[in-house]
Amino acid sequence: MALRLGTVVETLGGELHGDPDVLITGLAPLESADAGQLAFLSHPKYQAQLAASSAACVIVAPVMREAALVRGSAIVVDQPYLYFARVTQLWKRQQTPAPGPRIHPSAVVDADAVVDPSAAIGPLCVVERGAHIGAGTVLKSRVTVGEDCQIGERCLLHPGVVIGADGFGFAPNAGTWEKIEQLGAVRIGNDVEIGANTCIDRGALQDTVIGNGVKLDNLIQIGHNVRIGDHTAMAGCVGVAGSATIGAHCTIGGAAMVLGHLTLADHVSISVGTVVTRSISEPGLYTGVFPIDENARWEKTAATLKQIHRLRERIKALEAREPPPRDPSPPKKEQQP
Repeated sequence: MALRLGTVVETLGGELHGDPDVLITGLAPLESADAGQLAFLSHPKYQAQLAASSAACVIVAPVMREAALVRGSAIVVDQPYLYFARVTQLWKRQQTPAPGPRIHPSAVVDADAVVDPSAAIGPLCVVERGAHIGAGTVLKSRVTVGEDCQIGERCLLHPGVVIGADGFGFAPNAGTWEKIEQLGAVRIGNDVEIGANTCIDRGALQDTVIGNGVKLDNLIQIGHNVRIGDHTAMAGCVGVAGSATIGAHCTIGGAAMVLGHLTLADHVSISVGTVVTRSISEPGLYTGVFPIDENARWEKTAATLKQIHRLRERIKALEAREPPPRDPSPPKKEQQP
């Protein structure tokens, strides 16, 4: 397929410098784009790649306009990365084949489930009793939506997603485990996207809640009774333990872990691989990663860290034995009557 460069700008806006009749045959990264492809420059530090790029046209910010025009055609916009995202959406719409059946013949949908007429249920999906699938939502292949779980409008669930499996709840009983029945469900807001093989557990008593606009990557585990605020995004392999509350507009890097019953404020960012062991009440970027090192040096550092508690106790004992500090100020003279 191909799109006229002019069609892209007419549809999405932007300031075009170049021939609107040039045909775009694909989208590509700046460094590898060929003479028929559209690319973008999101940061001035990649300016050297811009000069060397063979792309038919490059999407740039106003600050990079002159450098882009020296190279060739350009679309100038305030947010190149966001504009490129919208170009990918336009491209996808042009490629989308004619829709198949609304509910795939291999899907199993309980008679007591509610599926909006505009929703699409893919191959081998299971929608259980009392589940509710909102307007414009798409379930890709092998998605399971458990009983009484609710999915809002315009959501996209990728293959293998499981919504509403039992949360991990067991009471110890004389060396064995007694199951705590999970009596809640899962409620998912509008415009949520959930990556492949991600699992969101149903609540024990209250529902697990995912807010509007939340984006979850592949292979994420959300425990029971978790609450995630609007427009929060999590990268792959994140784990959130039961009853944690995560605010709105948060970002959590890949393989990070959030312990149970903690609360993260709005606009908190967690770095990759971090283990969140306490609640966070202020917005900001938080990191808790032990740096990688050559193994022998890492082992020495780890051995030293093990001694910190003992060293702290020795320092406290030494401080307790020292006399109180003397007042460095000179004695005041007595005033003569």
